[in-house]
Amino acid sequence: MLRRPHYIALGLVGLLTVILLNLPTRTAGRIKLVIASTFLPIFGIDRTARQLTREAGAATTSRKELERQNDELRRTNQWLQIQAMKAATLERENDQLRQFIGRSRQAPVTLKFARVIGRDPANWWQSIVIDLGSRDGMRPDLAVRTADGLVGRLSEVTPATSKVELIGNPTCKVSALVEKTGEIGIITSSAGLFDTSLVALSYFSSSSISKPGQTVVTSGLGAIFPKGIPIGQIAEEAHPVEFGLRAEGRVKLAANLGSLEEVWVVVQ
Repeated sequence: MLRRPHYIALGLVGLLTVILLNLPTRTAGRIKLVIASTFLPIFGIDRTARQLTREAGAATTSRKELERQNDELRRTNQWLQIQAMKAATLERENDQLRQFIGRSRQAPVTLKFARVIGRDPANWWQSIVIDLGSRDGMRPDLAVRTADGLVGRLSEVTPATSKVELIGNPTCKVSALVEKTGEIGIITSSAGLFDTSLVALSYFSSSSISKPGQTVVTSGLGAIFPKGIPIGQIAEEAHPVEFGLRAEGRVKLAANLGSLEEVWVVVQ
């Protein structure tokens, strides 16, 4: 049941409505503007409160995400510390083994990028010129390679440039190791008249068991070429030479010597 105050309120609302409907349009508009101006700040406060609530929620979410990322970084850091300790342990063990077998640690190796800036027309397939020289730390007999494999060695060095004797040049002999069999031979010269990608692998044992497709790398013997630089793959089975006293085969080079534009000098 409605009480008396309710009836009075309903009557006032009805009366106000009748008055507004009968007022001129301009007058009614002004009254509506006054009413809106009165209640608008209240609506604005309510809207601002809702917006602040949403922003606070977003800030809370961001803080949780940051905490999660921080936890992940902390775990990653711990994992890296463990790996570093393992690496240090392995390094100590390797040092002990080197001392036990009487081998010294290899000097650290760095790579220096160089651009090919020239070829000798009279010696097109046997040497190139690069844009690094003595002022860049270059010196004779440093190994030169690409990402694919061995290219050759530095033979002449000026302050601004260096000459590289390419593998296959008779002046650039390389001690080579067949990874599969452990056999060691020497890259002595080019093995093809028109195909510079083939080189001769000589001084094999006459009982060589190397097969086509096996990988050939630098053996590390000597002071020029560090061990393990890819040279290429055995192209054919070794055949006896010099009355069967030794065997010789051919190797397909990994690096394309005919299209060299950029190389890396191995500094150690």
